[in-house]
Amino acid sequence: MSVEFVDTNILIYAHDGHAGKKHERSVELLGRLLDSGSGALSIQVLSEFYAAATKKLTMPSQEAEEVLADLAEWIIHVPQHTDLIRAARLQRRYKVSWWDALILNSAIELGCAALWSEDLSHGQIFGSLTVLNPFH
Repeated sequence: MSVEFVDTNILIYAHDGHAGKKHERSVELLGRLLDSGSGALSIQVLSEFYAAATKKLTMPSQEAEEVLADLAEWIIHVPQHTDLIRAARLQRRYKVSWWDALILNSAIELGCAALWSEDLSHGQIFGSLTVLNPFH
């Protein structure tokens, strides 16, 4: 089974009914990953989702909490101290933002083949990890 990592923006679009095609595509992608059991996230992604959902989407906190609870079935990376060091090296090597470096590190540590995100360049490769923009 190939594991696929999902960035925060995909989760946000999936819960934003006003996002049009991005909403539809995100819901489709998350459904496929849930059905196959190949979806992966990190604690960072879950934290960012909760903050954005309750602020940007004005989702009630209890509803956002339920989304977090539903995502417990996914493969979840819980970063350790050494992950911060690896992320710092990724940030320097690839000249990405700190937050993107943390996401990259989590996806790499989980052995993911794909990272679904619109924040990095579609098709960009980081070792055995390929960035895919579902809206490309």
